[in-house]
Amino acid sequence: MELTAAQLEELRDLAYCPDVPATVGGRARIVLWRAESRSKIEIAAMAGVSRPTVDVWLARYTSEGIAGLMDRKRGAGREQVPGRIRARILAATQSAPPEGLSHWSSREMSKFIARTEKVAVSHHYVAKLWRESGLTPHRQGAFKLSRDPEFAAKVIDIVGLYLDPPGGAAVLSVDEKAQIQALNRMQPLLPIDFGMTEKRTHDYVRHGTTSLFAALTVGSGEVLGDCRPTRDGAEFLAFLKKAVKPYAGKEIHVVLDNLSTRTTLDVRTWLDENPYVTLHFTPTCSSWMSMVETWFGLITLNRSAAAP
Repeated sequence: MELTAAQLEELRDLAYCPDVPATVGGRARIVLWRAESRSKIEIAAMAGVSRPTVDVWLARYTSEGIAGLMDRKRGAGREQVPGRIRARILAATQSAPPEGLSHWSSREMSKFIARTEKVAVSHHYVAKLWRESGLTPHRQGAFKLSRDPEFAAKVIDIVGLYLDPPGGAAVLSVDEKAQIQALNRMQPLLPIDFGMTEKRTHDYVRHGTTSLFAALTVGSGEVLGDCRPTRDGAEFLAFLKKAVKPYAGKEIHVVLDNLSTRTTLDVRTWLDENPYVTLHFTPTCSSWMSMVETWFGLITLNRSAAAP
């Protein structure tokens, strides 16, 4: 291979420039070594590549010059799908899947389009289209509508207590988390290690269940908790008395759900005897408005799920 002085200088700049990728510099050296009349077998050994690879870069340099030594874009070209098919995929995604499927998958959608539209699209395209459109057919959520005729009034009342409570008054959010299982694993945990997750045995001994009563002070975020064996009206009243005791002499507003234990005869009698305590019930099916539910969610995520 015969090269001009300008070509040799250009190749040396490429081979030894610190800003050029090492792979590109190695290709330039292959051409330089060939210009020195070295054999292709010798060049392959010096470059640490195969003999066919040497042939590839020499051929590319011969046909394209320096540009032939540069990295080329890899991967297949973008899949060309008509707008009609794109719209069909999006519409089908928002409808029920064929019988026998609980939800759409990218592969099932690809087969469906091929069967109904006689057009082949890859499941990769379907998945990409879903990501671009914000569709997640593999995920399902849940919702609950409250049919409480006083929904709006109760929401305004409770949100008003949270944002602008009466001066000097205490606002508490009270609820309980029931049926907490007290389990004792038969074997100790196997600790986390490199390449291995923490593991626990399936075998355990039951020690019954408990109910966690909690009262969250809205103004400070302080939580009073108490575990009790049952969650009947008597237990609720006992905890309510304990929760309001630190605020004796103040006006107290308690936000809670519509469980029947909140309105037993004993509770109503106690409220009549303690007019400074006012109960504010969330709308039906809307216990999420009680702020202590957020605290229950946090301990469920961070404590209960990790308990041995």
